[in-house]
Amino acid sequence: MSDPITYSQDENLTDKSIIFDKIKAALKSVKDPEIPVDIYELGLIYDIGLNKGHLDVSMTLTAPACPVAETLPKMVEMALLTVDGIDSVKVEVVWDPPWNSSMMSEEARLELGME
Repeated sequence: MSDPITYSQDENLTDKSIIFDKIKAALKSVKDPEIPVDIYELGLIYDIGLNKGHLDVSMTLTAPACPVAETLPKMVEMALLTVDGIDSVKVEVVWDPPWNSSMMSEEARLELGME
């Protein structure tokens, strides 16, 4: 699983890994209610663009008919707004590529007994 965060060219951060760690921790605090694993380790976060305190997030769901399709993106937004230095967040749900279990991290697979 590769890290989905990108930074704008003009982002003036002295240590990008610090804000990345905070963003990652915020995402890991959001759990899929049907699967006892956080959305980051599930591989539901496809892309995060950081530009001057604003995050653009592309994420997916495990299935189009996911019962939390309306609430999970808002949970992601609220979690990310707790990160110091993040002023605004836009979360977009995308379906391409479709999510599958190969997108999960090794940690998620182990937690679910898939390895």
